[in-house]
Amino acid sequence: MRLRGETVLDLCTGWADRARTRPWTPETLAISFSTTKGVASTVIHRLAERGELAYDEPIATYWPEFAAGGKDAVTVRDLLTHRAGLWSVRAIAERPADLLDHLAMEERLAARAVLAPTDRSAYHAITYGWLVAGLARRATGGRGLAELVRTEIAEPLGVEGLHIGVSETTREFVAQPIGSALRHLGAASRYITPVLTSIRGTRAAHDALIAPGFHELFEGSEPSIWNTEMPAVNGALSADALARMYGALANRGADTDARLLSETAVHDLGRVHVRTPDMVLGIRMRWRLGYHHAFGTGRQAPRAFGHYGYGGSGGWADPDLGLSLGFVTNRIGSITTPMADLTLYRLSHVVRDCAVRRTTGR
Repeated sequence: MRLRGETVLDLCTGWADRARTRPWTPETLAISFSTTKGVASTVIHRLAERGELAYDEPIATYWPEFAAGGKDAVTVRDLLTHRAGLWSVRAIAERPADLLDHLAMEERLAARAVLAPTDRSAYHAITYGWLVAGLARRATGGRGLAELVRTEIAEPLGVEGLHIGVSETTREFVAQPIGSALRHLGAASRYITPVLTSIRGTRAAHDALIAPGFHELFEGSEPSIWNTEMPAVNGALSADALARMYGALANRGADTDARLLSETAVHDLGRVHVRTPDMVLGIRMRWRLGYHHAFGTGRQAPRAFGHYGYGGSGGWADPDLGLSLGFVTNRIGSITTPMADLTLYRLSHVVRDCAVRRTTGR
């Protein structure tokens, strides 16, 4: 937790391995699922600020192949608000190995024919990362998201804990996933799939959230998910690094002496662009540009935004207080919600309440 450039709470608890031999430390990294999307989105904002991208420009301006299949009018803003029409991961991946070839996933998404942009948002749970990566790759002359997260966010902020995938130098810091929810979900998918796909209202959720063999990517002591770029899922993140990134977004673009974005660039990040009931999540979302509302902060924080991830990780910024929070965990024990379990919801409320008390003296 950071408040106006100062760390006011830094807690670690638990173990980074199943055998309980590695205590959790501030340097521990956790595979953080959709929390990664907030990091990937921040890269896009850095590129947009320098004029390498424009939010209302068609994606095909930078990525000509993306115009295929009637997608020539889809803009960068449409992508960041989950209206690009490409939420279905099952349409481009038939087996787990497909999910590991990130360049092929970018090409298959670009080639798809869909009706887009859509009026309503449809959460691009897995495809979002490849779409953002493909856009950034074309706009920067071939640089991937793993490299861009390092050069555009981690290095300017002077933090170590922001990674897409797991490199040789970071493996010793990555926590082992604990819990069987993914395995159970994978085993149950053969029963779930016929039910969800037979109902019109749940078909989009199935196609976006249940990738074929997804649970297999997390198995073993060195899971294959480590060795690819899946910028909607496989961020290896620390709580401190998340708090530093969102700390900059909460404080006019800068955290202490490190400037991430200009005041002008961050001014609009807390504004809601889409409020429709999401076709995948089934709830009304308040999508910003690559972020959602910081759930749990309450009605008194209308501009708080960030991104949470399956299993319970997340990070957010509250520009009205200059407050940020980063939280990561290796416990994958919840299949009740596609974004997080209730821990982060409760923690977000407590953190903001404490910050208000500290700020106002009440």
